[in-house]
Amino acid sequence: MTLSPAPEVGAELDPLVHDTGFDTWNRYAAVNYEFVPIHMDDEAGRAAGMPGAFGMGNLQWSYLHVLLRTWLRDEGRIRSLRCDFRVPNTKGVVTARGTITDVSEADGTTLVTLDVWTENADGKKMAPGSAVVEIS
Repeated sequence: MTLSPAPEVGAELDPLVHDTGFDTWNRYAAVNYEFVPIHMDDEAGRAAGMPGAFGMGNLQWSYLHVLLRTWLRDEGRIRSLRCDFRVPNTKGVVTARGTITDVSEADGTTLVTLDVWTENADGKKMAPGSAVVEIS
């Protein structure tokens, strides 16, 4: 295995940083046909009780997916990934992070369990979750 960091409990994945806002949300909406006013218009976001427009929840999930795929490259696959959408993605920097919490062997395969999350520029966790990956 040439993963960096090596799959050891406590190891942190290299963070994945995104600057999000209308441009990012518009591209995501175009791919997913999700042109919802609260994601495209500050007035609609404010009418929904937010300070302005805010990003799609599933975009947070996709950042976590990219975090894991970037770490695994071609050396493994994602078995499961889940997260809870707790804090909306308003305009600004979003960072996806992961920490290895367990490494085990099953039938000659290395299984790695991770805590994963996205956080805003203030370090507040927006979409905490967990993942299990299989390393070949």
